[in-house]
Amino acid sequence: MFKNKIIVTALLAFAFLPFNSFAQQGPKKIKTIIVDAGHGGKDGGAHGAYEGGLYSWEKDITLAISNKLVADLQQALPDVKVVPTRTTDIYQSPPEKANIANANKGDLFICIHADAVGLKQGRRQIGTHIEIVHTVYYVGKGRKKKKMIKSKNVVVPTYEYYKIGCPQQGTSVWIFAAHKTNDKLKAIMNNEDIEIGEGSDSSYNSIDFSDPSNRSLALIYAKRYQDRSIKLASFVNDEIATTDRPALGINQRQKGIWVLQATNMPAILIETGFITNHDDERYLNSDKGQQELADCITRAVKHYKETMENPKPTTQAGQ
Repeated sequence: MFKNKIIVTALLAFAFLPFNSFAQQGPKKIKTIIVDAGHGGKDGGAHGAYEGGLYSWEKDITLAISNKLVADLQQALPDVKVVPTRTTDIYQSPPEKANIANANKGDLFICIHADAVGLKQGRRQIGTHIEIVHTVYYVGKGRKKKKMIKSKNVVVPTYEYYKIGCPQQGTSVWIFAAHKTNDKLKAIMNNEDIEIGEGSDSSYNSIDFSDPSNRSLALIYAKRYQDRSIKLASFVNDEIATTDRPALGINQRQKGIWVLQATNMPAILIETGFITNHDDERYLNSDKGQQELADCITRAVKHYKETMENPKPTTQAGQ
């Protein structure tokens, strides 16, 4: 649709931090963590609308888990500022969520979601009913030929239709696709026209990419944030694997995830479970399930923080 112009809503804000911050020496301190409850308000997200389901909404599940996660992180890491994007059922656009994270200068962005798949439709007979069937026939020949209609009552089955819950279960962790990052940076470095989409913050496009050093540093940022996002995602997946839940690994969405590409920090999105699965939906709506997920994520964040702030010394070759 757009050949020589890239229209972006955020322009990879995570790659555009003030570059002097990379000049800091020593291990990276984790001072602020952003917790985002996906969807909210008029945006209900996925819906457990299958037969036998709870008919719950994703926005309510993500808020419940996020509130528990915020409380857990505050208790486990009292020296860290934990900022939720929302604590009630309100709608926030993706740019608003990213702006909250960036304005608070987060060091980590954790987005909570619930997965879903398209549901198959089932059909079953629940009785019978009478339908009038009309049969057309003709009598006579030539000009005397007449059209006749014969009607009779016929017993036919009555069906009801319903949605079938999906078999997919488990928790997965998502990061922003690396090839998307490279594509956008390449577009910038090739001096292609860039438009900031409606509702975005023009400050995301405040870096002068005619400067070769800035172009190089943007690539460094993208690579570092990608690596750190993978590290945190792997810790979360490892913690999920210690529970009875299937740990579905680390994934990259080909279409990208807006809030992950627009936040100035390592960022992950956790699909906590399938709201369209009978067992997962009940797990996600239970206090026990929500707390277990919050605990797993908290342990992963603690591990990540310890790893980043206390890196193991590297051994030089030959020593």
